[in-house]
Amino acid sequence: MLHVDLGKLAGGTLQEKFDREITRVIENMQDPNTPCSEKRSITINISFQQTELRDDAKVEISVKSKLASVISAKTNFAMGKNLETGDVLVREYGKQIPGQMSFSDMPEVEEKDERPKIASMPRALKAGTQ
Repeated sequence: MLHVDLGKLAGGTLQEKFDREITRVIENMQDPNTPCSEKRSITINISFQQTELRDDAKVEISVKSKLASVISAKTNFAMGKNLETGDVLVREYGKQIPGQMSFSDMPEVEEKDERPKIASMPRALKAGTQ
């Protein structure tokens, strides 16, 4: 049986190409912008084309990876038209109703100490003594 060391094939090119593609796959798997359940794959293709005399062959090596696609971003636009000027108005909004205020829209208010200040404590009285 013929033994071919794939790490040395084409001067180590196959190993180099595989290392590059597996790095891409692992980086894609770690990317939070890709779906975790989607499969990734690496395909190694080695094709042979021999001469008519069958004494020589050209060998082509390719390594390709299939990565997960990036998850699409979603948002909402509220659209309208200024009736006085005719200008089109567009505003992006998140998980709230257009025009509804959120806590981040509220101005910061400084908290004031509203408790009355006590000048002095009354002395303690002892029960039963006069």
